[in-house]
Amino acid sequence: MVTVASRVRPVAGRPICCCNRVRMAPVAAARSGSASGSGTAVANNSDGKVLLQTVTVGNSTNICWQETMVSRGDKEVLLGQRGCVLWFTGLSGSGKSTVACTLEHLLHERGHLTSLLDGDNIRHGLNKDLGFSAADRTENIRRIGEVAILFKDTGAVTMTSFISPYRADREMVRQRCQPGEFLEVFMNIPLEVCEARDPKGLYKKARAGLIKNFTGIDDPYEAPLAPELVIDCFDDEGQPRSPLAMAQQILHTLEDQGYLRDPTIPTLAAAKALQRKHSDGVLDFAEL
Repeated sequence: MVTVASRVRPVAGRPICCCNRVRMAPVAAARSGSASGSGTAVANNSDGKVLLQTVTVGNSTNICWQETMVSRGDKEVLLGQRGCVLWFTGLSGSGKSTVACTLEHLLHERGHLTSLLDGDNIRHGLNKDLGFSAADRTENIRRIGEVAILFKDTGAVTMTSFISPYRADREMVRQRCQPGEFLEVFMNIPLEVCEARDPKGLYKKARAGLIKNFTGIDDPYEAPLAPELVIDCFDDEGQPRSPLAMAQQILHTLEDQGYLRDPTIPTLAAAKALQRKHSDGVLDFAEL
């Protein structure tokens, strides 16, 4: 049974500021990348005034996590879905963006809120200062991972389409999510198929030495070891699968695992029914 708590799950060590009150997130909710260090407890200053607790995160000092007035759980009730990150990974030309776009259309037709973050699009703005060295690739994934988490926390089904060749980088994003919120989607398309497609002509340039550090040619791709979803290029009869068939595979997984409500039930009606059924504040879309 899949449940959705109608309250925010805070990160350990992160002081939460809301309605002029401060409390510390329990240690049990800790995850990689959370705040560490400078603040310990809320205390009165010499004037007797209660001060907000601050912490240091990376190079940022004296900061405090500002909790939203509307909880993530309330947003998920409004949307009738669970926020999650679908992390598409695979070689250039494997169909990540095509399948993600197809899936987004399927979800939109069913009345679900989505966000699609594409690797090339992100490099037009947020990450235009980054190249393709190993260090820049890692920073590229770190930034988009944080953006994806922000969208996920609003209740959106968030899709990211990035080669993201290094396991450690993908794991870094997974660790910033709660269990069950990060679904790695491995586009298991052989290099020879991707190179034959070569929609941007990049493989040809890489083979000619015109592009350096190109994944699959002179830079490694580390395939996922245990992805939540594996999207194969061919069906059981050896025939190429269409983007629609691939997207439907992912859609069925989202439905089966309780991320999506029944599209025939109005969202607010579903929320009211659940509120009448449960008195503990836990909403269960799987029981609709």
